[in-house]
Amino acid sequence: MIVYPNAKINLGLNIIGKREDAYHNIESVFYPIGLCDILEVVKNKSIPENSENRVSMTNSGIEIPGKTEENLCFKAYQLIANDYYLPPIKIHLHKVIPIGAGLGGGSSDAAFFVRALNDLFDLHFSFGEMHHYARLLGSDCSFFINNQAVFAQQRGDEFERIALDLSAYYIVLVYPAIHISTAEAYGMIKPQKPQYSLEELISKPISSWKESIINDFEQSVFVKHPGIQNIKNRLYEKGAIYSSMSGSGSSVFGIFQQPTNLKDDFENCFVWEAKL
Repeated sequence: MIVYPNAKINLGLNIIGKREDAYHNIESVFYPIGLCDILEVVKNKSIPENSENRVSMTNSGIEIPGKTEENLCFKAYQLIANDYYLPPIKIHLHKVIPIGAGLGGGSSDAAFFVRALNDLFDLHFSFGEMHHYARLLGSDCSFFINNQAVFAQQRGDEFERIALDLSAYYIVLVYPAIHISTAEAYGMIKPQKPQYSLEELISKPISSWKESIINDFEQSVFVKHPGIQNIKNRLYEKGAIYSSMSGSGSSVFGIFQQPTNLKDDFENCFVWEAKL
């Protein structure tokens, strides 16, 4: 079985406060985009049913750091295998979504993997069960189970579906290959409750977003990495009606009313252009 885990962008991101569990309460709008990895999951008949090592995983495309045992797909298999019988499997992940870019690529891989196991082995999960497993794997994993625009709260794992359709617009996504540690990014933030709810602001015309919808991470990240701010400014110069860093960075996106051709404008960067 082959599935195509897609990325997401954050439309606004407010850091509301620090929690007792050391996480932060946030509010953000998650919106799916068409940039995808390719994930193949098949039953591996070459591994004995009674083998302790029941997962074989290979990858191509962007290099994935860390050990196989640290990959969220591997962890998802172990998690579900505690509750359901799963045969030995072979996983191949072709990585296209930049890693550590604020696009949720690893979370998407894990959520799509949960969905693939359900379909491939007829586990008959309810959506509630899939959400349960995804939430155990990471704060935003659960978003990719339904994969629709949501207003996200708490740790970024409590969702309220919103009627937001950007299909008439175009996106340019720029990733400058700067890795920003999520923990480091949160460490530079002073949480505060915003004056206006993002849920209210996102319902207003997109032409108003530039002046009202912000990503709290930008202020500190731009000081440390001015090149990321330059990308945002450049997207506005090229006609974006709204531009923002996604998540804790370092990818930056611009939303346009017309098709674009900006690949030559961002040297040494990953650039992806598409209709939303």
